Amino acid sequence: MKLNKYFSITLIFTFCLTHFLSAQEIDKDYFRSPVKPGGRNFLAGNFAELRPNHFHTGLDYKFGGTEGEPILAAADGWIHRIKISSFGYGNVIYIKHTNGKITLYGHLRNFNPKITQFMRKKMYEAQLNELEVSLMPGELPVKKGEQIANGGNTGNSGGPHLHFEIRDSLDRAMDPLLFGFPEILDNIAPTPQKIAIVPLDIDSRVNGKFQRVEVTPVASGGGYRLPSTIQITGRVGIEIQSFDQLDGADNRNGFPNFELSDDAGSIFSLTVDKVDFNFTRQFLLYTHQNRFTKLYHQEHLKFDFFQPKQFGVGHLELDPGMKKNYQLKLRDAYGNQRLVTIPLQGQDLEHNVVDGAAPARATVNYIGNILKIRAPISPNGGLAKFYVGANTFEMLPAYQDKLSRTYLWDMHFGIPEEIDICSEVVLLNIKTMIPAGKDHLFADNQVQISFADNTVLDDVFLRLKHLGTPSSPKLELHDPADYLWNPMDVVWDVSGFTGNKERYRVYQQSSNGGKSFVGGTWEGGTIRFKTRNFGTFILAEDNVKPTITPIRVNSWELRFTIKDNLSGIKSFEAKINDKWVMMRYEHKQAVIWSDKLDEQPFRGSVVLRVTDQTGNVAEWKGTIG
Repeated sequence: MKLNKYFSITLIFTFCLTHFLSAQEIDKDYFRSPVKPGGRNFLAGNFAELRPNHFHTGLDYKFGGTEGEPILAAADGWIHRIKISSFGYGNVIYIKHTNGKITLYGHLRNFNPKITQFMRKKMYEAQLNELEVSLMPGELPVKKGEQIANGGNTGNSGGPHLHFEIRDSLDRAMDPLLFGFPEILDNIAPTPQKIAIVPLDIDSRVNGKFQRVEVTPVASGGGYRLPSTIQITGRVGIEIQSFDQLDGADNRNGFPNFELSDDAGSIFSLTVDKVDFNFTRQFLLYTHQNRFTKLYHQEHLKFDFFQPKQFGVGHLELDPGMKKNYQLKLRDAYGNQRLVTIPLQGQDLEHNVVDGAAPARATVNYIGNILKIRAPISPNGGLAKFYVGANTFEMLPAYQDKLSRTYLWDMHFGIPEEIDICSEVVLLNIKTMIPAGKDHLFADNQVQISFADNTVLDDVFLRLKHLGTPSSPKLELHDPADYLWNPMDVVWDVSGFTGNKERYRVYQQSSNGGKSFVGGTWEGGTIRFKTRNFGTFILAEDNVKPTITPIRVNSWELRFTIKDNLSGIKSFEAKINDKWVMMRYEHKQAVIWSDKLDEQPFRGSVVLRVTDQTGNVAEWKGTIG
């Protein structure tokens, strides 16, 4: 990709303007550290870090493995939202500030007495064990440096820490490190782990083949470089697996900025400066397997991180014989940067390509919209026949050697029902294309699947199998390694099923046989369910009540462990003399405990009811004298 002079100047201006505008949103030193201000802080996670299925959208402050750290308001403002939950951020406070920003404090062990009493009263009024409340300005004001809570391990937390976010007025997460917290030190530049070169269309090749090539860069001077030149044909993209580290910490964090250049200047910059939670699962399209950042434009990606913002950014192409040393700059929030040199050379499209040992039989891979079939050389020839509807298309291998041959087919051109490759007939179970950005309905005689316009991340060539028996049906729905943006609605016809529909629900079955509850509603001989995961789905019965084990039952506290063997806990309710008692829940330890409205001792008959996801109810009764 070559930039003319005018475009180079425009790109530089746009890049600088974008960063100037961003700088206007950054109120340096407006916020004080919520943990040990003026001391030294260490992070377990930072902004833009790649996490399973999502960006990390804040800072995770370490507590040294203990709970109880005082948590302070980062600036003057008022409490905007409070939530008590067993999952997600757990106990969390949102504060709105006079500059329009919002700060979030998550995984809290407890709130300060004023906030605790406020929430306790609201929860007793609603008789809910989990509650989220939105407040009006001035209802619960806070001052900068005021203690609002103590740090904990509530919600989906793997250990005691504070999850801290700064959001703009539209509730989009921003990088807190840009606001200036001197308690956190970072003098270490990011580190590349692997560089991947990937083909972007059917005529693309990497080292002569339609393949993804991952290379470990080696240290070179103060930077890194690929140990050898990669040969490319057609349009290719770069992906990177990398990490950053902060001073005094061993854990690996993320960083926000990537910039690619060649001898003519900057080609593009990618900066993760804001994360809109409406598009958070777009992360699954933005990355490869949650590990590699894709440094090239994708048609259906909703994230707006690239400069310039135009089609084809990051699509690299070189004329045969032309060589370029691309420079990829990795930069963290503190300005520490590392250069990675990526040497690429253009190559003609070759037909004879050495491809290693041949498979015993044809192997089929689905790579986006490209169908790749690799097979051993056949004495019957190599002219394959692709049967698409009423049409037959004859194709020679895209490339071959003395042992194997490889065919490539763009499924946007049509979906083959079968392919005769001379040595065997390859049958495909691709049912239809689900287009991104459009409503779509697929139905066969056993299943109906509704896709909304925001269900799939990219075009999906749906694969589906009906397996099992009428008494034990199984639905294989596409590939669990592919992802959805939002849930699809599935109506599964299991008319031959004779099990107890009150206790049977849909579960997703993992490769090792484990079951995850999905749910579903019976509608005659069908069951309707929603899921945002592809995979294998079965029906399973949960007819076992949850277990309740008392730990402490006295005039000052009720404490129990509650567990369920399959579908999981749906709800629990405790009453003393028919009067509702709030119970807090820590799902990681399967413990619930009472949170009293006042200091009056408990007296009388105690009833605890625990219900699982399929309606099984367990009950514990006792008396406090």
